[in-house]
Amino acid sequence: MDIKKILEQHKIWLSSGGEAGNQADLSGANLSGANLSNANLSNADLSGANLSNANLSNANLSNADLSGANLSNANLSNADLSNADLSNADLSNANLSNADLRGAYLAQAILPNSTFIIFGEKYFISICGYCVRAGCQCHSVNEWRQFSKRDIFDMDGKNSLKFYPRLLDIIDFYCGKGERPEWLKERNND
Repeated sequence: MDIKKILEQHKIWLSSGGEAGNQADLSGANLSGANLSNANLSNADLSGANLSNANLSNANLSNADLSGANLSNANLSNADLSNADLSNADLSNANLSNADLRGAYLAQAILPNSTFIIFGEKYFISICGYCVRAGCQCHSVNEWRQFSKRDIFDMDGKNSLKFYPRLLDIIDFYCGKGERPEWLKERNND
């Protein structure tokens, strides 16, 4: 299997809207340990693929079918997994720091320890170790706890200001209680 040729054809397929090239079909492929960093595998069929120990950092896997894939010990840092099908995928010990999991289907997926996906809030929230994504913003726990009122406002205006205390409550619950910015403490004393 010539992975480079498959990716080139997939890139053509994506840019032509399916008129040229070929959609990547890597279902069941053994890509264990492969370096696929920065690869565009969006809309690709990777169902049942072995991607254990693969480097998928900064890869575009949006809308990809990764159902039943083995992603154990894979590096998925900064990967776009939005709307990907990760049902029954093994993500044990995978690095998901800064990964975008918005809209990902995670039924029966095995997630790394200290990884939480929180549904039902105003913004999509995922916690991977000490990296917290709320909506499109991804920062460390400590960064979230130190933002100024202007920083939070610049994220999504009054909506983010209103939600910020709730986000800190969620962070406290999953990552341990921590400090809150002075401006927020002052607001609560009014």
